[in-house]
Amino acid sequence: MDLSLTDEQKVFQRVAREFLDEHVVPFRAAWDRAEQVDTALVPKLAELGFMGLTIPEEYGGIGGDYVTYCLGMEELGRADSSVRGIVSVSMGLVGKSILGYGSEEQKQHWLRRIATGESLGCFGLTESDTGSDAGSLATRAVRDGDDYVIDGEKMFITNGTRADLCLVFARTGGPGPRGISAFLVPTDAPGLQRREIKGKLGLRGQATAELFFEGVRVPASARLGDEGQGFTIAMASLDKGRLSCAAGCVGIIQGCLETAREYAVQRHQFGRPLASFQLVQDMIADISVDADAARMLTWRTADLLERGEDFGVAASKAKLFASEAAVRAANLAVQVLGGYGYVDDYPAQKYLRDARVMTLYEGTSQIQKLLIGRAETGVSAFL
Repeated sequence: MDLSLTDEQKVFQRVAREFLDEHVVPFRAAWDRAEQVDTALVPKLAELGFMGLTIPEEYGGIGGDYVTYCLGMEELGRADSSVRGIVSVSMGLVGKSILGYGSEEQKQHWLRRIATGESLGCFGLTESDTGSDAGSLATRAVRDGDDYVIDGEKMFITNGTRADLCLVFARTGGPGPRGISAFLVPTDAPGLQRREIKGKLGLRGQATAELFFEGVRVPASARLGDEGQGFTIAMASLDKGRLSCAAGCVGIIQGCLETAREYAVQRHQFGRPLASFQLVQDMIADISVDADAARMLTWRTADLLERGEDFGVAASKAKLFASEAAVRAANLAVQVLGGYGYVDDYPAQKYLRDARVMTLYEGTSQIQKLLIGRAETGVSAFL
C-alpha cells in the first residue's frame, strides 16, 4: 500500500480545508447551541463535490477514490462532525446503497439528486428495540397488489426531519435477517410522520429523528434490490459507513491535536509556555500518535476497498480504534486547555461531546470487537 497522497488528493484536501474553515468552523459553536446546522450549507458542499464523492459522474457525482473520500470525511470531522454526519448518511449510507443495488431508474432519479445536493437521504434501520440487533427489526412491509404498505417506527435517524428520501428497512418475510427488504420512500409520503429528537449530548447541529410509518404505501418499484435482500444491503452499507466514521474520527483527533498544540504554545504559566511542561507534551504526544495510527488504519481500509478486496474486518478495526482514540484525544485536549476546554469558546469540549457517540453508532465498539473476534477465531459470538 502506497501511503503517499497524489497531487490531486493534496489539492482536494487543501481546497476542502479552506472551504470548511470559511463556511463551517466560524459557525459551528452557534449551530451547536441552536441545535441546527444552516441547511443553506448543503448546496455549497455539493458544489465543492462533498455530496458526490466516489459516485460516478454519470449520476451527478465527481467520482474519485476512497482515500480522497477519507480525506473529505476527515476534514469534515475536524470542522464539525454534525456536518460530516449529514454528508456521510445522505451520500454514503443512502447514495452508495442506491449505487450498489438500485435499478437504473432509481439511480437516475434519486442518486443524481443526492449527489448534486438537490435531495438529502436518511437511513431508516435502527428501531427503539433493535439497535445492534438489526436482524430483529419489527417494521413491516406487506405486499398489496403492485404496492407495499409499511407500518412501524424508526429511532435515532440522522437527517430524519430534513431528508427528502428515506431508505427504509422493513420485514417482508419471516423472522431473522432473511425476512428483511429495503425500500426507497419519499418523506412526503402520506402516513409518514417525523419527530426531531432534541437534547443530545453531541452532534447537536445534526437533525436526528424518530419516524412513524402508518399505512405508508409505496409501489413495488420502490423496493431496493430483491425481496429479502435488505439485511445484506444494510450490512454492506454499514461496512462503508464505518470507513466514513473512522475518517471522521481521524478529523476529530486532528482537530484536538491542533487545538491543544496551538493553545499550549500560546498560553503562558509560571513565566513560560505551557508547551514547555513535560506532562503537557506527554498529552500532546499521545494525541499525535493516535492521529497517525487511526489515519493509517483508515487509509488501509480505503485501499482494500479500492482494490476490490474484502475490507469489512479492516473497517471494524479502523472504526473501533479511531472512535475510541477520538474520545481519548478530546479528553486530553480538554485537559490541556484546562478551564477553557470546558467552555465552547474553544472547540475541545465540542470534540469531546461529538466523539462520544462515535463509539456507539454504525456498530458499537463491542460489536466491532465481536466482528474482529469472529474473523480471528472462526467462532461467532452472535446468537
